[in-house]
Amino acid sequence: MGFDAISMRHKRSIPNRSFRVADQIQRDVAELIRDLKDPRIGMVTISAVDITPDYAHARIRFSVLTGEASETEVALNEAAGFLRNGLFKRLQIHTVPTLHFHFDRTTERAAELSALITLANSQRVPDDAPVDAAVDGEPKDDASR
Repeated sequence: MGFDAISMRHKRSIPNRSFRVADQIQRDVAELIRDLKDPRIGMVTISAVDITPDYAHARIRFSVLTGEASETEVALNEAAGFLRNGLFKRLQIHTVPTLHFHFDRTTERAAELSALITLANSQRVPDDAPVDAAVDGEPKDDASR
C-alpha cells in the first residue's frame, strides 16, 4: 500500500512540475531575448510556453509591440539554439527543451473582435427610442402585438 501511495502522489505532482518548468522557461527566455542584438527582434512579449511531457520540445508563443511579426519569428527561431544554451546555464533540469517560436495572434484577434463589438453597438437602436408608432401617432400597447 505504501508503494502505491507514493507512486500515485508522484504521478499527480508531474503536471505541476511541467507548469513550473514552463513558467521558469517563460521568464528566462524573456530575459535572454532582451540580450539579443538582432535588429529584427523588437519589443517581444512571451505570452505562453507549452512543453511536451518528455521536456524535449517547448512551443513558445510571443507577441510583438514593435517590429514585423514574421521577421521576428524567423529571427527568434534562428536564435533558438543560443537561447537554449542560455537556458542550460539557468535551469537545473536534465533535459532542456528545443525551442520553437510561434507568433501569438490572440491580441490581434481581440482587437478585431473589440472593433466588431463597437461597430455593432454603434448601429444598435438605443433602448429609449420609440419602438414603432401606431397610425394615429399613439404608441401601440403590448396586448395588440
